[in-house]
Amino acid sequence: MATDNTEQKENQIKQPLTPEEVSPEQKQAHKEALRNENLTVNPGDRVQEHKSLEEKSKQVAVDVADITGDPVVVPTYFVVDKEDGEREALHHVTDAEEISDVIRQARTDEDGNRTWR
Repeated sequence: MATDNTEQKENQIKQPLTPEEVSPEQKQAHKEALRNENLTVNPGDRVQEHKSLEEKSKQVAVDVADITGDPVVVPTYFVVDKEDGEREALHHVTDAEEISDVIRQARTDEDGNRTWR
């Protein structure tokens, strides 16, 4: 059993959810892109297929304060476990429908009934 828990911990992907968890390099790259480029999307929203799953899991689309001043961090990709046990990085814009499907599945009980909390 200890091996299973160790493997699970090693396989866990920690996505940044607070401003402190966003790498300084990514913050600087976003600032430079916003300052130097005429962008049609946020730097973090760019789809980058060449990145590994781990790299995609660290990419942040939004890292700003909301209107109340509270910090908001939104990952660019949401890492999900597929039915075959593989992991997939879903882009928060281009894969929004699939992300919604995953969320709906997470809210069903053992009998297949939706549960809302």
